[in-house]
Amino acid sequence: MGPGHPERPERLDAIEERLLRSGLGQLLQRREAAPAALADIELAHDSRHVKALHRLSETLRLGISRGGPSYAQVDPDTALNASTWDAVLCGAGAALAATDAVIAGDLHNAFCAVRPPGHHACHDRAMGFCFFNNVAIAAKYALERHGLQRVAIVDFDVHHGNGTEDIVAGDERILMVGFFQHPFYPEGGCRSSAPNLLNLPVPAYTGGAAVRELIERAWLPRLESFAPQMIFISAGFDAHREDDLGQLGLVEQDYTWITQTIKDLAQRHAAGRIVSCLEGGYNLSALARSVEAHIRVLADGAGR
Repeated sequence: MGPGHPERPERLDAIEERLLRSGLGQLLQRREAAPAALADIELAHDSRHVKALHRLSETLRLGISRGGPSYAQVDPDTALNASTWDAVLCGAGAALAATDAVIAGDLHNAFCAVRPPGHHACHDRAMGFCFFNNVAIAAKYALERHGLQRVAIVDFDVHHGNGTEDIVAGDERILMVGFFQHPFYPEGGCRSSAPNLLNLPVPAYTGGAAVRELIERAWLPRLESFAPQMIFISAGFDAHREDDLGQLGLVEQDYTWITQTIKDLAQRHAAGRIVSCLEGGYNLSALARSVEAHIRVLADGAGR
């Protein structure tokens, strides 16, 4: 998104390097994603938004070929470049391919190392580094294309998943639970009163112990009662205490605990089916360590 932007290619490089150095990388099955079909993206997004983003991409590419600027601003924090359209199609495609593979029983679960992130992308607009909402697309896809009746979305990014909420609010087939720093970006988050949403706003400097208590007291009873047939995770790691884009106090052990809690629930209700998609996490070291902790639980402690 331009020089100095926190949503940068080095995020995925840091994750890959950590997985290889830890020995975990050699034990994982990697798959490259094909682009998502526009019809599947439009399960969650207005077709006019999809077409406008594509048109902007094509206009930018033409302008670059004629010596024009390399970026187009979508909002003050979010810029599109000549490759963004391809990247966001493949990001959504990763979530859909993972959904197919997990439902088919080809994989037990999957982590989608994709960027840019998605959970701020609303039904009809891009914002907050996000263009298409990978998790919301995949959740709708599981319901509409695979015939599931109940899916859950768990969002543990430091920022409220306002885009996901915008897309799924009122859909009784989807239960969305999340904790996030509040007040914080995005302004006005967590105001929806839709009964299928469980928002847990927490103040700045909240630590992992308090978050775990909230999850046990609020998330788990709702999730147990809902009994999802599949769980999708918006896996943001910017709630880590070393991440300067937020002011929460989680550490790797907290992400291990949260992931294990979600995995145990999935094993009770959803045949273990989980698809996790990368959202935030901008301190490269903290991001890489936290993703390793997350994946290690999903992979049943591989490498230990």
